[in-house]
Amino acid sequence: MYLNMIKLYMVILMEKKKEKKQNIFIKIFTILLLIGFALLLYSHFIGTKGLIIREYAIVNNKIPESFNGFKIIHFTDLHYGTTINKKEMTNLVNKINELKPDIVVFTGDLLDKHVFLNDKQIEDLANGLNSIEANIDKYIISGNHDINKGYEKVLEKIDFKNLDNKNELIYYKGNIPIALIGLADYLEFGIKVDEAFNYEKNEEDDFYTILLTHEPDVVDEIKDYNYNLVLSGHSHNGQVRLPFIGKIYTPIGSKKYYDEKYELTNATMYISGGLGTSAAPFRFLVKPSFNFYRLYTN
Repeated sequence: MYLNMIKLYMVILMEKKKEKKQNIFIKIFTILLLIGFALLLYSHFIGTKGLIIREYAIVNNKIPESFNGFKIIHFTDLHYGTTINKKEMTNLVNKINELKPDIVVFTGDLLDKHVFLNDKQIEDLANGLNSIEANIDKYIISGNHDINKGYEKVLEKIDFKNLDNKNELIYYKGNIPIALIGLADYLEFGIKVDEAFNYEKNEEDDFYTILLTHEPDVVDEIKDYNYNLVLSGHSHNGQVRLPFIGKIYTPIGSKKYYDEKYELTNATMYISGGLGTSAAPFRFLVKPSFNFYRLYTN
């Protein structure tokens, strides 16, 4: 009799321990679930909002003295219609115009291939882009998401120069220019490097050259060409980054280069984190941003 009572007590005790462990597991799981849900809400409603301006000084002895203080705005990956719409566009335009840039460059993914804009949205986007002010000019190149049918409609309405596989010499307060080279998106549109770099060279040396490309990894394919500064996008700097780990994923074309800045063999490359979102409407530890550069000679 006593032995049976002891066995019963042990069974009850073990059941209580098992129940306690299950309760602890349920509590931990619930807490993790709530944390995950909170992070998703933050990443969508807060992480995608706001606007950061990243400012850099570009110093190079090839920059003509007349270009000292020359201001460049570089924005990219708008993905209009995702987390960027008319309200965010208006804020972006105001921030850019406050800086009074000499030139403005956009490095691809104006639209998103999964979002189809109606005529009103196309008009709002075009009006926003046309409201951006630049002392000299504004330039745009394509991104892989710009296969969207609305892209050509927007291009027809805006005053940005399409620099896909083209170039332009820019003069500023002097007779020595800098060269601006644009490459089309190589994943969808195809780059023509020889065509893009076909400009009149300085008799003594090449001009200081700025290369615009959507996918940063393309620089490894064009190492034989002369350029000094690369402005790129595409990676969103990861779009979602974790503490101590960094980016979780970057798309093809930004597997090697995806962070804010790289020193290449022959050039310095800056990759803007962009403004909109791709694949999923989330940003974590990578707020929407654009880059602001000032040129200086040594």
